[in-house]
Amino acid sequence: MSRGTVVISLDAELGWGFHDHESLPTERVAGARGAWRFLVDLFEEHEIPATWAVVGHLFLAECDGVHADHPAGPEWFARDPGARYDAGGTVDPNGEPDSRSHWFGRDLIDAIRGGDVDHEIASHTFSHVEFGKSDTSREVAAAELRRSVAAAAERGVELESIVFPRNRVGHRALLRDHGFSCYRGRAPNRWYDGRPLRRPGKLATYALGAAGPPIVEPTVDEYGLVNVPASLYLYAFDGAARDAIEALSEDPVGRQVRLGLERLRDRNRGVFHLWLHPNNVVTARDRERLARIVSTIASYRDEYGIGVDTVSGVAAAEGAR
Repeated sequence: MSRGTVVISLDAELGWGFHDHESLPTERVAGARGAWRFLVDLFEEHEIPATWAVVGHLFLAECDGVHADHPAGPEWFARDPGARYDAGGTVDPNGEPDSRSHWFGRDLIDAIRGGDVDHEIASHTFSHVEFGKSDTSREVAAAELRRSVAAAAERGVELESIVFPRNRVGHRALLRDHGFSCYRGRAPNRWYDGRPLRRPGKLATYALGAAGPPIVEPTVDEYGLVNVPASLYLYAFDGAARDAIEALSEDPVGRQVRLGLERLRDRNRGVFHLWLHPNNVVTARDRERLARIVSTIASYRDEYGIGVDTVSGVAAAEGAR
């Protein structure tokens, strides 16, 4: 990379991010649609392109809720209610919006594509299968890729990048055959990871700001794919610890973002790759965090010439080197 670049990627999944959990986190799922639109507007306001890694099922116009021909089996789709889609989202027979809208998202995908900012739409698999799990077969992974590509193509979207659900990278050998050229890799370990005092080490890092997040370098892997690793999950530090630090100082994640931007500016190369889910920003407080972060990124872009790009944009630049 010729200069420092910020990448923002989003795991855009609605209910699919939790469908294999024992119970759904009600607030996050119910608020995800509004959060998605908030983010589209926020990025539009600051002219910030992002990589939206969308679960392929969200592209569908309708489904039977069973997907009997999918090799993952019907139990995997047990929460899929089946529905049809119209321009306002999924509807019940009386024309009223209902909870089935957690599983379909053509209107939200159209919102990403409808503005002036040149976002990337990437894959988050078809139904949020974890490719890196030992029991995820090659057959299931191939079906997830094939269906994602087909569903996106019906809406005129060509997928280049993939974000693996829960960051569990796997079955990379299949990606090229389905048209993918790059992916978001796992973040490098920070100094406290894998240590007995991991929790206090993380607390000290976020509280004191003594160590900023990593600036990463894209690499070409053994399959010819460009790995654009993550740097920082924007909602990895919350709860009581966040409350305590903010009472005395500032948002600890906002501080980490600023430290990363300063390091990127000083190095003038590399990638600062931030990521989140739309369902992370369902409360006013979390939206305020994102608004501050995006505004800060825009100011570093405007004042210092830091680049802002998508995963596929960074990958294309790396491939051209």
